[in-house]
Amino acid sequence: MTETDLAGLAGRIKAWGRELGFQQVGITGVDLAGDEALLDRWLAEGRHGEMAYMERHGSRRSRPAELVPGTVRVISARMDYLPESGADPWDVLDDSRLGYVSRYALGQDYHRLLRKRLQALADRITEVAGPFGYRVFTDSAPVLEKPLARNAGLGWIGKHTNLINTGAGSWFFLGEIYTDLALPTDKAAEDRCGTCRACIDVCPTGAITGPYRLDARRCISYLTIELRGSIPVELRPLMGNRIYGCDDCQLVCPWNRYARATRETGFLPRHDLDAPALLELFRWSEADFLRIMSGSAIRRIGYACWLRNVAVALGNAPYDPLIVQGLRERSDDPSPLVREHVAWALEQQLGRGGFQTRPRPDDGR
Repeated sequence: MTETDLAGLAGRIKAWGRELGFQQVGITGVDLAGDEALLDRWLAEGRHGEMAYMERHGSRRSRPAELVPGTVRVISARMDYLPESGADPWDVLDDSRLGYVSRYALGQDYHRLLRKRLQALADRITEVAGPFGYRVFTDSAPVLEKPLARNAGLGWIGKHTNLINTGAGSWFFLGEIYTDLALPTDKAAEDRCGTCRACIDVCPTGAITGPYRLDARRCISYLTIELRGSIPVELRPLMGNRIYGCDDCQLVCPWNRYARATRETGFLPRHDLDAPALLELFRWSEADFLRIMSGSAIRRIGYACWLRNVAVALGNAPYDPLIVQGLRERSDDPSPLVREHVAWALEQQLGRGGFQTRPRPDDGR
């Protein structure tokens, strides 16, 4: 194809992406040398914790052509996920009877939805350009999706290490198509964080150790989703009632005043997960968990980790005899992981702990 043909195709790809439900599509090259250096330093410092997969693939994560030979361009797309309906996040965080679930996980598993839409986009490209080399990714392989999205003009990586878009905030998913089509590239987005440090100051566990520096080992998202063992005792009281992920750094970001509600019904809250009662969650059997979480991203952490997370939240709540009763009913759980966290939660309930609500920061609204 000529340069003119490729330029025309790039414009059509972006239009097709919007038709398929993406809010924005951009195109970038494959040079990630600067980001590779940052990643290597982060791994060397051990800040990835037990996420061994972050280093398992070596340079293939930062060199797209090593992951998919022949790749010269990356088509990056974003899709909003914040639901317009549902409980207010701050109200949930301030209510010790409830559990907080990260807003991205309230509905159906985004992996399937985005992958299907990206495949549909690739199919449309094939119809016009003929067979071409490509591979679709949605958080499913060693891909530096945020640097690629930044380079494709979709936003900049904020001080909390999430991608931020001036017109849409940060409540969106990312997906990529690696391709051998030499499409024209877009201009990278510029950093617009300025002197703001709201995300750094609000982090419950101090996981954002400085601008653009995240220690995953302290991050509640890591502790409740990626970590499979015991949550460090010193971090448990800081988790409050967050049982799956943490959104505090996004909730206070001034740019999220421009966030737009999702158009995807699949991302809307299911099973009252936008404000679930902790004791009800703790009573679920494993069969209940597997049934209710079918089609949800939450299912992959497994039943034991789910109970572990809920137990910590119950331990952080004010004393309540019903909580004590519920915890005692699980004190002989078959899982050593669950028993350990139940014992800790009981100790908090019976003497030392208590749910501490954090002052609600001014998010600019």
